[in-house]
Amino acid sequence: MSARELPGNPYVLLTPGPLSTTATVKEVMLRDWCTWDAEYNEIVQDIRRRLVEIATVGFPESYTGVLMQGSGTFCVEAVLGTAVPADGKVLILANGAYGERMAQIAQRLRIAHTVARSVETAWPDPEQLRTMLSADPSITHVALVHCETTTGILNPLDDIAAIVRQSGRCFIVDAMSSFGGIPMDIGELGVDFLVSSANKCIQGVPGFGFVVARRKTLEACEGRARSLSLDLYDQWRTMEKENGKWRYTSPTHVVRAFAQALLELDNEGGVAARNARYRANHFVLVQGMSQLGFQSLLDESLQSPIITSFLEPEDPGYSFPAFYAGLKSRGFVIYPGKVSLARTFRIGTIGDVTPATMRSLVDAVKDCMSWTLAGK
Repeated sequence: MSARELPGNPYVLLTPGPLSTTATVKEVMLRDWCTWDAEYNEIVQDIRRRLVEIATVGFPESYTGVLMQGSGTFCVEAVLGTAVPADGKVLILANGAYGERMAQIAQRLRIAHTVARSVETAWPDPEQLRTMLSADPSITHVALVHCETTTGILNPLDDIAAIVRQSGRCFIVDAMSSFGGIPMDIGELGVDFLVSSANKCIQGVPGFGFVVARRKTLEACEGRARSLSLDLYDQWRTMEKENGKWRYTSPTHVVRAFAQALLELDNEGGVAARNARYRANHFVLVQGMSQLGFQSLLDESLQSPIITSFLEPEDPGYSFPAFYAGLKSRGFVIYPGKVSLARTFRIGTIGDVTPATMRSLVDAVKDCMSWTLAGK
């Protein structure tokens, strides 16, 4: 059964999260759970173990998982607010809105920081990073967005991780839109904190995010947090000591859905198999859109298989609101553009979607463009 065929589900979400989920992920949310119940807490513990197993094959004993209520941004703020000490300083590599959001968080929390900015269609410059780390010994942490969904760019995590590792700094990676969909081993890379969310490539539903952290690094964070509810250390310590218990009310239905989504990731063949499906989705999408005359914003060498930005048509009859409404009426929801240097729209290729979904979308775009430009 496709996402659109589900009762009350009139369209497929082609967005970078929330995204279209399977019927079985939705179904498990029909049962209520008690946050204090041992059965529920064991589900939490199993999720924490599974997240570490996905994050690193070579160094599972060195890492631990923490779940945190709220969106992915809540977890990014929890990490920055807990990991960086009062006398620390974070260097943020920003080439999109989510790198800039980390800078906003640091400013709001009065964390010493500096921002190395790149244009939205280019990678952060590794040599600039190397130079800045060498010139400023007060920098204790480096933060990077792996997949910047502002554009869909996939930043060079391996190269940047190597420089940060060689410099001896703590490395924070916002892998919101890549974890579970792009293979990586954070132990080999030397990542200290990886942040992601339930409603991304694992294909769960919104309601909580999570952090996979180097255990020794997190243990050193006691008492640092600048927030009570976003104290990552205290959340982790409670889950460790009380067998999966959350400090405050947990999103039980969402947690259970995530456990099901993890099972379905395994059944699909793991991250490598999911990555292959996402790449196939992306290939069909770009090929089909190109045949219709649409141009991708990014060079393919920079592009992730997560979400793709397309330049808007220059035809005076085009308008994004009409285009969006036309696609929605045909069963597909896409994202508006977010970049500052061009007029774009974005189409996600993650979630419970396949290359066949992308072919249907391209047909809908063709039909919708005729409808839009005709002014109907």
